[in-house]
Order: sequence, then structure tokens, then C-alpha cells
Amino acid sequence: MEYITLNNGVQMPMVGFGTWQIRGEAGERAILEALELGYRLLDTARMYENEETVGRAVRQSGVPRREIFLTTKLFSPSAGYRKAKEDIVRSLEALQTDYIDLLLLHEPYEAAPEMYEALKEALAAGTVRAVGISNFSGEEYLRFLRRCGVTPAVDQVEAHVYHPQLELKELLAENGTCMQAWSSFTQGVRNIFADPVLAEAGRRHGKTAAQVALRYLVEKGIPVLPRSARREHMRENLDIFDFRLTDGDRRAIAALDEGRSLFGWF
Repeated sequence: MEYITLNNGVQMPMVGFGTWQIRGEAGERAILEALELGYRLLDTARMYENEETVGRAVRQSGVPRREIFLTTKLFSPSAGYRKAKEDIVRSLEALQTDYIDLLLLHEPYEAAPEMYEALKEALAAGTVRAVGISNFSGEEYLRFLRRCGVTPAVDQVEAHVYHPQLELKELLAENGTCMQAWSSFTQGVRNIFADPVLAEAGRRHGKTAAQVALRYLVEKGIPVLPRSARREHMRENLDIFDFRLTDGDRRAIAALDEGRSLFGWF
């Protein structure tokens, strides 16, 4: 596994396991398999309604807590300082842990500055190791940055080969924030696994189109959060650190960039 160092020195895995729509016993089994295969970042959120599932799986895995990077997010029901503070405690309880590695605001809510005050308090208290935001555009990020007091360690946004958001990534990096990608496989909006450009690059490297799609982002310094319930795909998504794309590969993949969200963001 490769890691990226966040703006406060915390190290975060470049590949994590996304848990959206992963719940119940089947979800626990999937998370346990992911941890067995070597995943060390688990990404959840209060919106996903599966923090308890993640917490149980971490407990059952036998992997030391210090080796696992847990991310969760607060969303609109946590609007306001007091409510956010209460829900941080609820997340800690649900995850069965005494600290969260990365806590994010799920979207650019009107109450985001007040909510962020609770995140900053948790950071100072040591119950959170890093704080950040999610789904903030460049303009929203800069506006938030003027008020937040603590520069977000991460902005987690939609990013894939059809919309890698490289300009946003550079803006964030200039200000000390890491861009992390959700929807690296477009959540089925596009059949990225059959894309001829990615498939051809994969054939040259003995890899799949999915691995090439992830590798492209990772080589740009963008951590990724692929999600799969199938063991062979979980293993495949981790196996992207033993090859490098060529300049030709990168040019061909860069041409896939459509410059727009597939999900209506921004």
C-alpha cells in the first residue's frame, strides 16, 4: 500500500474501501474480506446508515485498530454546532472506537462553518485525527477556507477518468488540501470496465480497465475509494502499485475527460 501525508502529518492510504450501500451481515462479510485482503482505509458516513456494520467488522477482524484508517462524515441532520458535536459522539459509539481518523462534512451545507467548529474541537481533543470536507467545489472551498480556521485535510469529491477534476485538485493542493475521489468507477453511469482506451492500456500492462482507471488517478496524487462486494474485484482494486502508465497511456486517458459531472455536482 502507498500512503499520502495529509496537511497535519497524518498518513492516509491511497486506496480505500468504500462502504456505500454495504450493510448488515453481508456488509460485515465484505468488510472483513477487504481487511483480510489488505485494505486499511474504510470509508463510511452517517448518511450511509452503516457505521455500526463497519464498527462490528473492525472489531471482528482482529486487525489492530491503529492499522485501520476510519473515515466518516456528518450530513444535514447534524446541521449546527451542538448537533454536530452530539453526532460525533454517536459516530464514535457506532464505530466502536475512541477516535476517528478522518471526519468530513458530507456537503457544503449553509451550516458548514458551525458544524466545522465541532470537528475542530474533536480534533483538538484527539477524538478525530484529521478533519475535512466533501463535495465542495473550488469556489465553495475558497469561501469556506476564509472562515474555517483549520485548513481541511481532505476534500472528497467525484473523480474518475471522465471527470478527474485536475484543476480542482491543483487548487486544493496549493492550499494544503488533498483531493480524494469517490465514484472512481462512475457507479455504473458509464461502463468504465469496457472502455476501449482503458482496456487497451490494460492489455499492454497485463491489467484490467478498472486497474488502469484507478492507476490514472493515483498517479495524479488522488487517493481512491473503489467499492466491490466480490473478493476477486477487491483484490484487483488493490493490485495497482506494480506498474506505471506510459506517456501515451496518459494522453489517451486524458482525452476521455468530459469536463463535467456525471451526477449533477457543481
